[in-house]
Amino acid sequence: MGNAKGSRRRFGAVRQYRSGRWTASYLGPDGQEFRAPETFDTKKDAEVWLSQIEADLTRGNWQDPDAGAVNFKEYALQWVDERGLSATTDELYRRLLRLHLLPTFEGLDLDEITAPRVRTWRTERLSSTGATTVAKSYRLLKAIMETAVDDELIRRNPCRIRGAGKESSAERQIATVAQVDALADALGPRWRLMVFLGAYGPMRPEEQAELRRRDVDLDEMTIRVRMAAPELTTGRRAPGDTKSEAGKRVVVLPAFLRTDLRRHLDWYAERGPDGLLFVGEKGKPFRRSTFGRKWCRARGLVGMPDGFRFYDLRHTGHTLATRSGATLKDTMVRAGQSSEKAALIYQHSDLERQQEVASGLDELVRSAREKAVEKPSGADLVRDA
Repeated sequence: MGNAKGSRRRFGAVRQYRSGRWTASYLGPDGQEFRAPETFDTKKDAEVWLSQIEADLTRGNWQDPDAGAVNFKEYALQWVDERGLSATTDELYRRLLRLHLLPTFEGLDLDEITAPRVRTWRTERLSSTGATTVAKSYRLLKAIMETAVDDELIRRNPCRIRGAGKESSAERQIATVAQVDALADALGPRWRLMVFLGAYGPMRPEEQAELRRRDVDLDEMTIRVRMAAPELTTGRRAPGDTKSEAGKRVVVLPAFLRTDLRRHLDWYAERGPDGLLFVGEKGKPFRRSTFGRKWCRARGLVGMPDGFRFYDLRHTGHTLATRSGATLKDTMVRAGQSSEKAALIYQHSDLERQQEVASGLDELVRSAREKAVEKPSGADLVRDA
């Protein structure tokens, strides 16, 4: 459709169609002509639009209007590929994309994902999905779109909902010393040490899965955590680095574990310095799925709540270590946790201090066991039964 009249300006041009509406165009930095994506009611409206474009060019804020015409699915999958993620994080991100982001956004270009669309998506997900999963999905979407901003594909991140990426989980339960003992007994001698290392290490299950004979120093009562072997939802083990650099550490164990540690090395650990510390009855590496069934049975025998996870033994260890006199930094070093914020707040904790913590933990547990002998607890009664 042709124009009835037009006028040249110092920047850009405006023209009027025979319909009476106005359009505007301008030359970009590369000399390419760009036309307004919509028509205007008046010439003044078209000129105002051009003035805004000129201001963006002057301030260096101009963006190619076609830059955001990149499919979200393609960009998001490439984003994951380029991150160099651990196997477990890669699996998590792809699952969040597949189940919670792509069903809504896969057919859209990056510049079509607006703040209102993000708010609507979040509201709909919260009505059918747990708040924690929605928070994880929102954080992933925000990170992807922030990279798109850095790549100058979009001007502003549409994920602007205050607090939407924060997770609020219920306070985790902790076990008593008697309950930890009862769980260890219920699981049996092969897995007894794993319970104790989870509580008094406190080591992550994926760290225990990759422990080797050479990592254990029975004389010094230490275990060196070098690697981790998380199990993916496919059942595949993914040996690799620990969760963070802080995860690579030497854990000083309390002295009361010496007998359990020696017996485990003699009876169950694979032979040779590279032999796995924990293997199943058939000599296979530790598997989360198989152990999970044993854990559920043991938890039921002891009378622990269904929501008490093996991972909660770490929380138990944190609490008991603190009660034994450890500082927050001590427990952070012991558990292999890292945080920039925590590093500014917590105090220094070296190997000598870790030995003091282990000694205090040893005294606390021995005292609790002595009291349990004097007056049997409910957990003891379950164990005796």
